[in-house]
Amino acid sequence: MRFLADDRDNKPIPVRWTRRVLGLAAPIVLANLTQPLLSAVDTGIAGHLPGEAALGGVALGGLFFNFVFWGFGFLRMGTTGLVAQAFGAGDAAQLRLILVRALVLAIAIGVLLVVLQVPLIDRVIGLLGGSAEVQGFARAYACARIWSGPAALANYVVLGYLLGRQLPRLALVLQLAINVANMAAAFACVYGLGLGVAGLGAATAAADWIGLAVGVALLLRVSSGALPRLRWREMLDRPAMIALIAVNRDIFLRTLCLIFSFAWFAHWGAVLGDTVLAANALLLNFQLFMAYGLDGFAHAAEALVGAAIGARDRAAFRMATAIAMGWSAMGALGFSVVFWLAGPAIIDALSDQAGIRAGAMTYLPWAAISPLLSVSCFILDGVFIGATRTKEMRNGMVIALLLFLGASLLLEPLYGNHGLWLSLLFFFVARGAILACWLGRIDRVVAAS
Repeated sequence: MRFLADDRDNKPIPVRWTRRVLGLAAPIVLANLTQPLLSAVDTGIAGHLPGEAALGGVALGGLFFNFVFWGFGFLRMGTTGLVAQAFGAGDAAQLRLILVRALVLAIAIGVLLVVLQVPLIDRVIGLLGGSAEVQGFARAYACARIWSGPAALANYVVLGYLLGRQLPRLALVLQLAINVANMAAAFACVYGLGLGVAGLGAATAAADWIGLAVGVALLLRVSSGALPRLRWREMLDRPAMIALIAVNRDIFLRTLCLIFSFAWFAHWGAVLGDTVLAANALLLNFQLFMAYGLDGFAHAAEALVGAAIGARDRAAFRMATAIAMGWSAMGALGFSVVFWLAGPAIIDALSDQAGIRAGAMTYLPWAAISPLLSVSCFILDGVFIGATRTKEMRNGMVIALLLFLGASLLLEPLYGNHGLWLSLLFFFVARGAILACWLGRIDRVVAAS
């Protein structure tokens, strides 16, 4: 198998696997860190607009797209897992079929979102709460960004394909193209054209379409001209379609639970006031930096675990899992140290509103310890996605969500926003603990194959 090609050298096995994990993770970490950097730029621009409502509106508008776009994150995760296993099995024809099926599904969903945009935006943002002024800004942002639907979802598929094929440098090119274009367009739309919060949404939409053009070019670069013509019978193969739907359904439900947890967090923050909502939104940028950074190791685990299972190699599965977990833990410690030491400076850079700064400083310790408590759930998500054990992911997320809701209802009335943050961290811990308890199931299946 290609993913085992470097096993011919004389280096110790752990060294070889460390090199393999880092070789996949490093470009993905760099690519992923541009995403929260983009979010921080949007937060910083909105945080310097007059009043607190603009930042709150961007926060609620971003949550809307967490519901809409992250809800279809299965297009990336499911594609990565299925492609990784086909790659490990050396099945080039299946790789192409998986890509085309996923792209057709992504574009169809994206077009539907554009058609249904008016009732969808009004309904979801209305449910999220916040003052009338905050909701007005959120609608302006969402109405501009929704036009990126087909491109944004197709980009998920392209990224998943590149990661499953273990082409992290090309994934880095795609992510950098989207996020650099987005940041440049954000400054141009807000400061050059004076479009305000709507300009931030329009900038993201433009960047997603630019990214799709780059993604198509990358796919053409890695495709083989010798592949046979696609046939509808193969495209609509019943067992393959059932497997695709099952994987995507479970990840979709799991993602909805995750999104609902953050929406619940934002809703109760909004109940506590616009200042608390804005402070929490600012601190969630710390969470985004950490999550996207550690997701680099999770993506490496997805690719390597999927390839190991496709090749039916138990030793490779165990080594990929162990090395990825170890490096994730070290990365989490690094993020936590940075947040403790540089947190006040980051807060000051993201907003010039005194009330928001004071609120964020009050709750900064929760954001600083978050990496240490949430690292296990991020890396184990990668392992389970690579193994396409999506039913366990779904069930674990449902259990953790119920625990989170119960904890927040108990702790928020007692401790206010501190109780809300404590409940969120408990949610992360519960997710990791549940998946850790079920990890042995994958090992037994690989051993028996």
